[in-house]
Amino acid sequence: MTNHNRRTATHPVNEHQHHSEHQPGHLQHGGHAGHGKHAGHSPEIFKRRFFICLLLTLPILYFSTQLQDWLNYEAIAFPGSQWINPILAIIIYFYGGWVFLKGAWNELHSQIGMMTLIALAITVAFAYSLAVSFGLRGMLFYWELATLVDIMLLGHWIEMASVQSASRALENLAQLLPAQAHRLVNGKVEDVPISEIQAEDIVLIRPGEQVPNDGIVIEGETSINESFLTGESRPVAKQEGDEVVAGSVNGEGSVKVKVTRVGGETTINQIMRLVEEAQGSRSRYQVLADRTAYWLTIIAIAVGTLTFVIWLYFSDLIFAVNRSVTVLVITCPHALGLAIPLVIANSTALAAKNAILVRNRDALERAKDIKNMAFDKTGTLTEGRFAVQRIVSDPLAEEQALAIAAALETSSEHPLAQAVVEAAERRQVNLPQMSDFKTVTGRGVEGKVNGQTYRIGRPEWVTEQSLRLPSSLRQGLDMADERGESAVVLMTDKNAVAVIAMADKVRERARQAVNQLKEKDIQVVMITGDAEAVARTVAQELGIERYYARVVPEDKVSIIKQLKQEGATAFVGDGINDAAALLEANIGIAIGAGTNVAIESADLVLIEDDPLDAVKALNLAQKTYSKMIQNLAWATGYNVIAIPLAAGVLYTWGILLSPAVGALLMSLSTVIVAINAVMLRRAKLA
Repeated sequence: MTNHNRRTATHPVNEHQHHSEHQPGHLQHGGHAGHGKHAGHSPEIFKRRFFICLLLTLPILYFSTQLQDWLNYEAIAFPGSQWINPILAIIIYFYGGWVFLKGAWNELHSQIGMMTLIALAITVAFAYSLAVSFGLRGMLFYWELATLVDIMLLGHWIEMASVQSASRALENLAQLLPAQAHRLVNGKVEDVPISEIQAEDIVLIRPGEQVPNDGIVIEGETSINESFLTGESRPVAKQEGDEVVAGSVNGEGSVKVKVTRVGGETTINQIMRLVEEAQGSRSRYQVLADRTAYWLTIIAIAVGTLTFVIWLYFSDLIFAVNRSVTVLVITCPHALGLAIPLVIANSTALAAKNAILVRNRDALERAKDIKNMAFDKTGTLTEGRFAVQRIVSDPLAEEQALAIAAALETSSEHPLAQAVVEAAERRQVNLPQMSDFKTVTGRGVEGKVNGQTYRIGRPEWVTEQSLRLPSSLRQGLDMADERGESAVVLMTDKNAVAVIAMADKVRERARQAVNQLKEKDIQVVMITGDAEAVARTVAQELGIERYYARVVPEDKVSIIKQLKQEGATAFVGDGINDAAALLEANIGIAIGAGTNVAIESADLVLIEDDPLDAVKALNLAQKTYSKMIQNLAWATGYNVIAIPLAAGVLYTWGILLSPAVGALLMSLSTVIVAINAVMLRRAKLA
């Protein structure tokens, strides 16, 4: 029995200590905010305490009688050497274990948790060993006490460092803001703290400097890196009238900017607020984890007490203390306390990296059930601007017809005219000289190109002038009409020579988004206010089988309700016109928020207007949920097996866990949970 006692005592209480250290914070605050009970502490503090306690542990191990027996050596002896371990243990107990003792005291005034469990384990080992040193018959637990405290400090250091690392998205954003701004007053530049900048102030931003506040460029041209907002590292050209956002980095030019938003109203501060709220929010699974951890603590204390009583009856005091301390150590639900907070911290960091802002944490948990994803068409699946789809020409060559049409349309500001000019620019067509330009109200425009008069405008203009329309061009007009496209006709004085069909341009990545959703067995639905022909064409082009056309904003809610009856539904809209539909959907995703990130109606906010980001958001939500479940399953499953083993139910068959092994297993479970959460950062969202 003595051997068993020693073996049992051998297992450090360390791991439990590590768990308890964290638990109270998680119990009370949950998630990232769970370190509230350690206010003023940092990973560096725990790192320092760990290494100091580790150094103090070395002589305790050297003078331990158990280790001398196992390793067959004899420690040096001198007057008072028997008091080295008790003195060092006192230092380790109060210096290294103080955070657990203080945490347990706080828990006793609110709700007991991991701190209570750890404090109880190290106190039992410490008090019992000290009593033995002063003459009580028994076995010393000093080396188990010391190694347990070491492991708990190490665990807390790793945990706090992990959460801090995952939360750096917030710190990185804060560091993007400069300390000062160059304010222009009466033509003179004065450097002032950005806190003194007010709306309507004019600030000068020199090359390479960070933009201090949101504003509008009123003078100068430059390019600005907005990667923190959009994730796109390529600089964006800025000129008069363009908006710039605080935290972005100015390129090669100097610009004067009129400030439009300051302080908490700036885009970057709104993003920081959303990130902070997301990291501090408590999910349903965090509440479940905390409740489970609480009951696990109660069970651990009850089982530990029962274990002590039973083994005291069947064995002796040493073995009973050994078993009860092992139960307390191995049962410490530290992994359970970390299971959700670390996943939340890492998922929030991953979301921010992909320009996805999480407003409602519960949305990440609802994502697993999504069966339908409905998209608003304009500005989401399409770019919301016209692009040339086809050119049918007779007798002119297609490129020649486009060159003449673009030459005529260059002077027009009509959206269809701009689409023609952009098509010519994209194809790098050389435009001929145009003269005698004239606008014909309600019809189109006309002008002379190469001495020939040309007109371009509505198809009806051909009939009104009784011009000849070749059959090939008539077929081109019929096709445009069937597809719901807008068409213009290029004509001479005698006949029509080309038909140019245009439509709202489908986003390239919209096809990729639809395909990926189909691979996940999620039905894609398109909702639009456009005509049936337009909706049908876009749906066919994207491979969407179900669509709704001529839908007014108030009818979108009814469609979402209908889809919800068939399965959980996510809706992707612009966050302003689609507010009601976003609220009605199981998950509301606002797309293309840009600088307007404070969209109250959305669960997830996408800064860019890329439909593939909606798929990324869904993948993020599903991966986050999966990690939560994996961590909860591991943390609870581990305890189901560990508690009976620690209590000694298999002792008859020669299987017995010492406190050191218990602490090791407990720490291992925590490390596994932490690594699993951190792996989320490497996940590919699309």
